[in-house]
Amino acid sequence: MEPLIEELEKLLNGGGAHVGLKDATKDIPFELLGERPHGLPYTIWQLVEHIRIAQWDMLEFSKDGNHKSPEWPDGYWPEELAPADKISWNKTLTQIDDDLKIFIELIHKQDLFEPIAYGTGQNILREAFQIADHNAYHIAEIVVIRRLLGVWK
Repeated sequence: MEPLIEELEKLLNGGGAHVGLKDATKDIPFELLGERPHGLPYTIWQLVEHIRIAQWDMLEFSKDGNHKSPEWPDGYWPEELAPADKISWNKTLTQIDDDLKIFIELIHKQDLFEPIAYGTGQNILREAFQIADHNAYHIAEIVVIRRLLGVWK
């Protein structure tokens, strides 16, 4: 089981075949966080905030049978194009990182295959894959937007 948990941890942290969130969001000029180049539907801020909300929801579902998910889809996307200020931006990035650390603690403590008692067949392994897949998808979109804005390495 330990090799599986180690691989899940790498996957959740953005290792391997794709960029992690920390690299994707590093050194973005604040004034570009609300830009939608070439008519794209989302800004970097909206994508990062969406990652935060969705990951938080999956974490809370994994730990708490009384958790109520946001309304789909509107509750998972911010309306504002950009963060109010740099404090809000940093707070979102910190929450994503903190929630991911808590989820990684869960994969070390819980049986990955045991169905979540209050779920409909989900287990921690499924939630781990869903978080990793969802985050990787949107992190790739962040990289594309950065390329279009000319602020990617």
